[in-house]
Amino acid sequence: MSDLTADERGRYARHLILPDVGIEGQQKLKDASICVIGAGGLGSPPLLYLAAAGIGRIGIVDDDIVDLTNLQRQIIHSNAAIGESKAESAARRISELNPEITVEIHNCRLGIENALEILAEYHVIVDGVDNIPTRYIISDACEILGKPWVYGSIFRFEGQTSLFNHLGGPNYRDLFPDPPPPEAVPSCAEAGVLGVLPGVIGSIQATEALKVILGIGETLSGKLLIYDAKNIDFQTLRVGDLPAREPVTKLTLLDAYCEAKPATNSGPSTSDFPSEGLGSIRPDEFVEKLNEGWEPYFLDVRGANEADIISLPGTDGRIEILALMSRVDELPKDRDIVVYCRTGARSLTATHVIKNAGFSHAILNLSGGVHAWSDLLDSTIPKY
Repeated sequence: MSDLTADERGRYARHLILPDVGIEGQQKLKDASICVIGAGGLGSPPLLYLAAAGIGRIGIVDDDIVDLTNLQRQIIHSNAAIGESKAESAARRISELNPEITVEIHNCRLGIENALEILAEYHVIVDGVDNIPTRYIISDACEILGKPWVYGSIFRFEGQTSLFNHLGGPNYRDLFPDPPPPEAVPSCAEAGVLGVLPGVIGSIQATEALKVILGIGETLSGKLLIYDAKNIDFQTLRVGDLPAREPVTKLTLLDAYCEAKPATNSGPSTSDFPSEGLGSIRPDEFVEKLNEGWEPYFLDVRGANEADIISLPGTDGRIEILALMSRVDELPKDRDIVVYCRTGARSLTATHVIKNAGFSHAILNLSGGVHAWSDLLDSTIPKY
C-alpha cells in the first residue's frame, strides 16, 4: 500500500510515538489484512479496535441479522440496525469510525465450500463465532493455509482466548482434537452471558492480532488464557502440540456430526476410550463400567454454589476449573480420572489441563455432565 498520508499521521499519532510501533509499525498495520469471522459479541471489539488501529483491509464474515437480544453485548450494532445484515451493519460502523480503511463484506456463513477461498486473502484470522463446527473449519482452514488465527470463546461469566497456528505453534486441534457433543456447549441464548465479557475477551483478541502483524511482544501462542469475570481471575494454561495428531489436509463437515448426536446419547462408547489419553464417556456407560469393577477418580470441576445444589453419586473430589492448574497435583496419577461439570463444557477443558500436566492414565470427560445424568439415569437430579 501507499505511505502514510498526513491525515493518517494525525489519526494514528499516539501509535507513532510508541517505540514498538512508530511509522514503520503503522505502515505494517496499513499494509495488513485481517478477517473477522462473526460480527456479534466476540467480533464487535476486534472489528472496532482493528479498524481504529488502521488495519488496511478488514473482512467481515457473517450471515446473521441484528436482533434486539444482540444489543446487550454486540456493541458494534445499534437499535437502528435491527433487522439488518450484521456484516453490513458492522461494515458501516467501522467505515464511519475510520474511512481510511477498506472493508470487505462476506454476507455468508463460513463453511467447507468457501473457507479456503475467503481466508486465503487475509494475513490473520480472528474467531468471533459461537458454534463449534465453524470453529473447527476455521482451525482446519488456517492449518491448511498456514494462517495464524486468534481464538475466543465465552460462557456465562467465563472466557477463553489463544493464538493458534502461529510460527509453528500448536493449533486448536492440539487442544481439542475432536468436537464435544452438542449439548456440552450451550449457546448464549441457552446459557446466558455477561454483556461485558465479550468486550474483555474480544479486546485481547484484537491485541493478539495487532502483535502478530507488528511482530512485537509475547503472544498467546502455546497458551490458553482463561478469564473468570465474577472473581476477576486470569489464568494461563500451557498448550502443546498433540504428538499423534495427523496434519489437516482437507476440510470436513462437522455439522452433520453434531446434528447426528442425540442430546442425551452422545459421545463415544466406553469400548472406544483409550487406556491412556483423552476421551469422553456417557453417564450410563460410566455407571455400567463402575458395576464391572472400574475404579476411576470422579472429579467435579464446578463451583461451590453448584455443588451445593447437587453432586453426582460417587464424586471423589471437587476442584473448580479455574483453580485446577494450581491444584492438579492433588489428583491421583495411578488411576483413570473422569471429570464432570454442569453440561460437559468446563470438564472438557479440564481433561486437557490434567493431561497436559503429565497424567498418563485415561482422562475422560463425562459427556453432558449433570444434565445428561439427569436425562439418562436419574430424573430427580436437578437440571439447574
